[in-house]
Amino acid sequence: MSKKLSHYTSAGDVAMVDVSEKKITARTAKARAFVSMSPEVIRALPKNAKGDPLQIARIAGIAAAKKTSDLIPLCHQLPLTHVAVEFRTESDGIEITASASTAAQTGVEMEAMTAASVAALTIYDMTKALDKGIEIREIHLLEKTGGKSGTYRRGKRAR
Repeated sequence: MSKKLSHYTSAGDVAMVDVSEKKITARTAKARAFVSMSPEVIRALPKNAKGDPLQIARIAGIAAAKKTSDLIPLCHQLPLTHVAVEFRTESDGIEITASASTAAQTGVEMEAMTAASVAALTIYDMTKALDKGIEIREIHLLEKTGGKSGTYRRGKRAR
């Protein structure tokens, strides 16, 4: 493998990647998370006394994307131009898809992943009184565009 980890100096010290020489380009990313829960919990979602868990989770995911550089130590602070968090109810849980966009010198993969993760955690928080066995799983990058490395789609790499 000729690739190397990017957050280290040649001496092995941890470092923030210097992106000052990179071009500003349009960049997007989409990530997924899945909250596995029982059909009883799914049916109870609209009746939650704390409010609609999916709407609260949408707001939490968007807010989290905006704070990614505060949460992940070596992430650059980015001027996000768009963040969206969408939900699809399945028979065994909630699929979360989060997307982020920017025009910057580095990508928004971490912002999309953070949005999906925090949305999932928020759903858990809003529903844990009904079932502590709810699981958060399958957090991963679906796709990203822009930058020197080009386009990535899960399962295949395109240029």
